[in-house]
Amino acid sequence: QGQPVESGGGSAQAGGSLRLSCATSTYLYNSPCMAWFRQAPGKGTEGVAAIGRDGRITYADSVKGRFTISRDDAKNTVYLEMNILKPEDAAMYVCAADSPFACTIDTLTILNFAYRGQGTQVTVSS
Repeated sequence: QGQPVESGGGSAQAGGSLRLSCATSTYLYNSPCMAWFRQAPGKGTEGVAAIGRDGRITYADSVKGRFTISRDDAKNTVYLEMNILKPEDAAMYVCAADSPFACTIDTLTILNFAYRGQGTQVTVSS
């Protein structure tokens, strides 16, 4: 089934933008739900956004209105467009796939996802 592969992380200034990509196998891409999580040093893993095979999208309150998750069926890739970045958005961002649950905020827990990538680091300077 492979493993998701993230890219696009890097450094940005507060107020800036970054776009993360998550490329994966057809099998994982077609799983019911794919999601982005993040973990900052000393903090727990936070669900950021998720997109379902059925098109359902959900966001954490902390990123609503700033982040956009989308998918490209031709490339088996999920994107996370991050705008109006804040210093508190700095974290390791991990793409996860193959949750058996529909994409809702209640099921946006990384333990629900069988496959995870290595992550891509995002730093935001104030």
